[in-house]
Amino acid sequence: MRSDYCGALRSADIGREVTLCGWVDRRRDHGGVIFIDLRDRDGIVQVVFDPDAAEHFEQADRVRTEYVLQVKGRVRPRSEATVNPNMDTGEVEVYGNELEILNVAETPPFQLDEHTNVGEDVRLKYRYLDLRRDEMQRNLRFRSKLTTAIRNYLDGMGFLDIETPILTRATPEGARDYLVPSRTHDGKFFALPQSPQLFKQLLMVSGFDRYYQIAKCFRDEDLRADRQPEFTQIDIETSFLDEEDIMAITEGMVRSLFQELLGVDLGEFPRMSHYQAMLRYGSDKPDLRIPLELVEIKDLMTEVDFKVFSGPANDPKGRVAAIKVTGGNDKLTRKQIDDYGKFVGIYGAKGLAYIKVNDRDDLENGLQSPIVKFLPVEVRAAILERLEAQTGDLIFFGADSHKVVSESLGALRCKLGEDLNLYTSEWAPLWVVAFPMFEEDDDGSLTALHHPFTAPSCSPEELEENPLGALSRAYDMVLNGTELGGGSVRIHDQAMQQAVFRILGIEAEEQREKFGFLLDALKYGAPPHGGLAFGLDRLVMLMTGSDSIRDVIAFPKTQSAACVMTDAPGTVDSRQLRELNIRLRLKEEQVS
Repeated sequence: MRSDYCGALRSADIGREVTLCGWVDRRRDHGGVIFIDLRDRDGIVQVVFDPDAAEHFEQADRVRTEYVLQVKGRVRPRSEATVNPNMDTGEVEVYGNELEILNVAETPPFQLDEHTNVGEDVRLKYRYLDLRRDEMQRNLRFRSKLTTAIRNYLDGMGFLDIETPILTRATPEGARDYLVPSRTHDGKFFALPQSPQLFKQLLMVSGFDRYYQIAKCFRDEDLRADRQPEFTQIDIETSFLDEEDIMAITEGMVRSLFQELLGVDLGEFPRMSHYQAMLRYGSDKPDLRIPLELVEIKDLMTEVDFKVFSGPANDPKGRVAAIKVTGGNDKLTRKQIDDYGKFVGIYGAKGLAYIKVNDRDDLENGLQSPIVKFLPVEVRAAILERLEAQTGDLIFFGADSHKVVSESLGALRCKLGEDLNLYTSEWAPLWVVAFPMFEEDDDGSLTALHHPFTAPSCSPEELEENPLGALSRAYDMVLNGTELGGGSVRIHDQAMQQAVFRILGIEAEEQREKFGFLLDALKYGAPPHGGLAFGLDRLVMLMTGSDSIRDVIAFPKTQSAACVMTDAPGTVDSRQLRELNIRLRLKEEQVS
């Protein structure tokens, strides 16, 4: 039906007869000459109809926004005065001699241009219209180019694209599973995979050596701007390579993608231990574009007569830390400071103490804050010295449990960076390494910081003797404060895997029930192996400069994990439930 895409026409096409198909982006009538901006997935081109086109001119006069057309005409240059440098096709236009209306359209519920300010729920309800917008077309075209480049890179490195099952069984991966009832096995359920983790490890046992998959994964968890109930993962696993080799391959892939698609050289990725990341930035995915750091001052507060500080300072699980904002006195108002106090409350902080350094040399009267009176002069001096504070600086303090202080000040650091535009570069990649194997829950039980198949950097005996002191062979790739991907060397020894399960409270019977197939596989010559999984949606979001992964997914879910376009999830009829031997137990409000 067409010879060319609208957005592909250039000066080299002048004189050619072309057939185009697309949607009417705009129609204008200028003194008996009708201009139609015709749009398809590649862009927009201007089509001109004048009365010489007879009945086709009359057809052109009838068209309206979003009508679907087929146009035949000749490519010609625009006059010098009408060249549009903002359009890829701005040097040419099509002189139309035939037009067929393939379909009419009602007026869309919102503008399909960059000026759209309608709510996201409306955009998602009419997603098929929202996807016509240039921004969305660009994002999904970029996503397609990115996945092609990923496949080309990994194919070139000898990786095999192998699919793994979507219907599997529930495994402990850190989030709730989506369950699928089985009709043929009464009372039993499949689970949609949170990742292909176990299957890709079994592929290594099977001898496939280098595997990858652009895989759909599912997690029934609370959503954020960078989370969806179903998401896409670039899944990679290799055998006979250690963490240095795996990191080199995957870093090379990401650097190649940025160079090929954005013309950006990310350079070598620095490395930082998990301990240093939490100590200096309060986050295991620090944004290194922001120069602010957390400074530990716990030792300075043990003797002060101010329990807000001295309590956490004398608690082994407590932390007291500070952030210095250079020149912050002039940059932040009292209202903004108060708003930051409310902000850190989101992360469990009970408040946000601060000191304005009005005169660095006057420790008696040069420091402005409600807390100064509680701090001896020598403590004030030590704080200013440790933070290298100068006149005009503003210091924020956090004092609470280690977790609360790290999370609240880490988040405040990022918010200050954004609000004050403190970014020192456009891109800041990083490897975070040397993660702890386990973390302690509030009830004293241990959970795996990554997942229970991550290999520790010690023997099984050393691991069981001191699990909280053990480090894992895990590594996360971080970019601009976003975790792009996480991975590890895996456990390939049955004794080590059973030791990890025991530490996590998974006893022999449960091990056999849930992971018997894996433990059996480890007995039959499992090679040393490891891998890494990237979040494709997050990667596209970062590379396109989008605010949310919903803007780089064709048909995403809302914050409540629903699809307002198809009205999913929905109810099913009683016959289907009977086939599955399922009976619904409704909540009281649903019954009434």
